[in-house]
Amino acid sequence: METTRLIIVAVGGQGNLLASKVLGEAALISGVPVRMSEIHGMAQRGGVVESAIVFGDATSSIISDGEADILMGFEPAETLRALNRCSKNTKVITNTATLPPFTVAIGKGVYPDVENVKNLLKEKCASLVAIDAMKLAKEAGSPMSVNIVLLGALVQSGGLGFTKENVIEAIKRRTKKAFLDMNLKAFEMGYEAAKGE
Repeated sequence: METTRLIIVAVGGQGNLLASKVLGEAALISGVPVRMSEIHGMAQRGGVVESAIVFGDATSSIISDGEADILMGFEPAETLRALNRCSKNTKVITNTATLPPFTVAIGKGVYPDVENVKNLLKEKCASLVAIDAMKLAKEAGSPMSVNIVLLGALVQSGGLGFTKENVIEAIKRRTKKAFLDMNLKAFEMGYEAAKGE
């Protein structure tokens, strides 16, 4: 089976790990071999969390610079920061809603312009899906479902080797019952939003 390498970058607390678990579950449901690894960089303090997921026949979950087939970013500056993992063939899915770091809040840093971020990503990669996942998550019922909105956009953009139905089944298996309806709505909203991108 062809290998697909996915990098997910997020700020701590955005639900990167749940998104990874849902994708891993969807791969298992689909009979697609999957390997995963995570890096937690001070995640509890708003630091970056990165997941590497390799679908298909592979011996390692390590994704070197320039090797990502898909990059999904839950925060635009983190997506930009991970650009070195991409090539001209990489699909990028990113949230456009910002979460500026503490250094910006105290005046010690400058947050990049989101339009400039989008233009840089378009220049360097094969395709870009950029949606305001925070807005859609709030419409679905909670800002905590940004991760599921982005999963919907990811599935719509293709390239994972498993169906929308299998991802929905994985969401059902991996989401607490109290949040299930909201997350299913968030998934559909992300899926629909990516159609226009």
